[in-house]
This record gives sequence, C-alpha cells and structure tokens, in this order.
Amino acid sequence: MSDRLTSLDASFLYLEQSTTAMHVGSVMIFQPPGDGFDHDKLVRIIESRIGAIPRFRQKVRDVPGRIANPVWVDDESFDMSYHVRRTGLPRPGTDRQLQDFVARVQPRKLDRTRPLWEVYYVEGLQRGRFAVVTKTHHALIDGVNALDIAHVIVDSTRTQDLGEEQVPWEPKAPPSSVELVAGAVVDAVRRPTQVLDLVRGGVNDALHVGLRAVESAGAVVSTVARTAARPAPPSPLNAEVGSARRWVMVSTDLEDYRVVRKRLAKGAYAEDVTINDVVLATITGGFRSWLLARGEPVHSGTVVRAMVPVSVYGDDPSGMYANQVMACVINLPVGEPGASMRLHQIAFAMRQQMEGGQAVGATSLANLAGFAPPTLHALGARLGSAVSRRLYNVMITNVPGPQSPLYAGDAEMLSTYPVTPLARGQALSIGITSYHGGVYYGLNADRDAMSDVDELGASIVESLAELRSGRES
Repeated sequence: MSDRLTSLDASFLYLEQSTTAMHVGSVMIFQPPGDGFDHDKLVRIIESRIGAIPRFRQKVRDVPGRIANPVWVDDESFDMSYHVRRTGLPRPGTDRQLQDFVARVQPRKLDRTRPLWEVYYVEGLQRGRFAVVTKTHHALIDGVNALDIAHVIVDSTRTQDLGEEQVPWEPKAPPSSVELVAGAVVDAVRRPTQVLDLVRGGVNDALHVGLRAVESAGAVVSTVARTAARPAPPSPLNAEVGSARRWVMVSTDLEDYRVVRKRLAKGAYAEDVTINDVVLATITGGFRSWLLARGEPVHSGTVVRAMVPVSVYGDDPSGMYANQVMACVINLPVGEPGASMRLHQIAFAMRQQMEGGQAVGATSLANLAGFAPPTLHALGARLGSAVSRRLYNVMITNVPGPQSPLYAGDAEMLSTYPVTPLARGQALSIGITSYHGGVYYGLNADRDAMSDVDELGASIVESLAELRSGRES
C-alpha cells in the first residue's frame, strides 16, 4: 500500500489557502565555471540524484470521503521539464530584478496533481552569475523520506561528473478508489485510536477534537503567559494577507556578528551570548528604525513579539535525527535605544526560556494544526491561525549552514537566501541562513501591508553597523 501522509504533513495541505501557500523556497546564486553552466546541466544534476528520493516523483492522492489522510502515489506522467524551468532576467539583470521575479513566482501554489516541487534556472544576472530558485511543499519535507529540493542540487565537492545515467524509472500503478478505502480501513484497524477518532460523529467528535486542541495549545498558551501577561501587541506586522508578495534579500558578513559577540559578551554570562542572539538584536534594531521611519509610536516599553525556532539536541547528539526544534516566544525590545542593551536583554530572555523549560516543543506546536482527523483539519487550521495571531507578530528562522563552499556540478554557490511562507495575519516572515562567511536574510512580505519592506532590509544593515561600531542611538 502507498505511504500515508502523517497528520502533520496533511495539515500543511489543509492549512493552505489562496493567500497563504504552504511551501518553502530558496534562492541560490552561483558563479558559473569557465566552461559555463546551463539549464541542461541543472536538469542532469537533479535527474542523477532524485532516484534515491522517490518522494520527488510522487504526488498526493486523497482518500474518497477523506476517511483517512491522503497517500503518496507515483506520478505515472512525471515530467522533469515541468518541474525544472528556465527563465532569464532582462538587462541589466540586477539583484532587484531577481527579487521581483522571486516575489512573483513564490506565492503561486504548487500543482497538487503533480509532485510538490519546482525549480527555476534563472540566467542573465549581472557579473555573469545565475540563480536557482526552488519551491518545496511543507507536506513533502519530513526530514526522512524527502528534504528540500535545494539539498538535492548542491554538494560539498566540485565535480564535472553529473552522475551516471539512472536506470529508467518504472512507476507503480496507482491504487484504485476501492484500494484506497480498503487501505484506510486496514490502517484504522491497526491503530484503534484512529478508529475511535473516525467513528465519533457530530458533537462528540467536535468535542473530542476540541479537548485535544486545548491540550496541545496548553503548552503554547502557558509560554505566552510566562513571556508576557497579555497577547502579542498590536503591530503593522499583523495584517490581512493578500496573494501578492514583496521579497527582499539582505547580505551581511558573519565576521561582523562574531566581532559584536566578542566585544559585547562581557560579564558573568559572556559565554551565553550567541551568534543567534546577535542576529536577533540586529533585527530588533532594524525594526526600531523601521517603525520610527513609519511614524509609529515607539516608547521604552515597545516590543515586537517573535516566534524563534531554535535547534536543540536530544540525548544522542551524534544521531542523524537527534537535532530537534524548540520554539521560543520572545519580546524583541525595540523600545530600548541602546544597541548593546538590546543584545543583553535578548540573550537573557533566550537563555531564560531554554534553561527554564519555557520553550515549546515543535510537536506541541504542530498539534495545533495536525491533531484532528482529516474531516476536521479545517477546524484545526483555523484554530492554529487564530492562536498564532495572538501568540506572535513575526516568525524568525535562523538556520546555520556550512562554512565551506557548496557546488552545483562545478558552479560555486556564492550566497543562499531562504523564502519562508506567510501565515494568516502575518505580513512578514524572516528567514536567515549563514553560509561560507556570510549571513543571508530573506524578507518575505505581503505586498500591500509591507510596501516598505526594502527599507526594513536597509535598516537591518544599519543596525548591524551600529552594533559593530559600538555607538548607541
């Protein structure tokens, strides 16, 4: 029988709306080798590697009546030319033109009748560069059966050998509707708790799901209570989200963050000030300047509440999947005029949450959307969105990357920028990746609510310069 989506993976499908596509993306910029690089080379790289990851040739199939979660089935009509596309920027091929291109293509939902990923080969960038823009649905990325398609494209070694010719792919015949229903029944029998979920109807089912929602939300709500005695403050970062986007990339130097950490991490807790703390302080200073430029009221107690996923290790740090994610909810002190004081306040708040057990496990957060049987996922999605609007103003993800160069074939990757999706009511998301001596920000924003997101990007650069120089506002 085909693989069934987990409740968490299925929830990303049910959460998706016309204005909030649930896929992640990346924008990788490369310098081609002397003999050049083209779309055909990129296709050959992907063809030589996706054979080891069957999920990239599979699509989602719903079970009739939604009596169980959808399943993964082979796409008998898989078409590589559909998934790997070629485009070019008009002259002069500036970074701004690339940003505009990303803002146009990233909000478009992936076609659910096909495997849930796309890649764009973008030629014509200034200085002879090219870019690779990727889109991968959250439902596909589970860390075991499939990763972001970007991980398939790059490697740690430069090579002109693009891989041996793969054995022709033979898709399995898709299951019939009768087989899908039969498989759902078998799975339900194997998991009695699922039977109870499925046979409860009407009020009893809604009550059951509601209680589970409250249990899952309990840890989140308690964290909010510890973080602040009131919901997330009103902010221009929260607004009704449309389908159009603006996307801005910001490039900074990792050494600047190290210098700031070394100079400002003084005192009893010097070793506890992390690079991530410096990144958050940089963003906080950027928010402060941006809000002031907008004419927003900023006083000593003004904060922006951020949801910050932080990587932590389980009992076996050497294990491949020991790395887990905890979510910290932190008030960024934008009302504090002193840059160094903002950093110390953030470092203390992050340390307090991690050491005090106040960070929320990713499983608890996921349950807000994935707790329900398939027929009630819409309820879970609405609940999750409602809680998130009260919980935080902005999501900030900071993922450390390799500090040695990566390659697509023999083309060196110069920089990489994440594209993280917007949730309902969230006008901005910030993704950050460190790579080979750089720290790269991707600011994804609603086009109407955040028409000045490029000014926020400039404010982040200025904030880092302020931190490094030691001058105070």
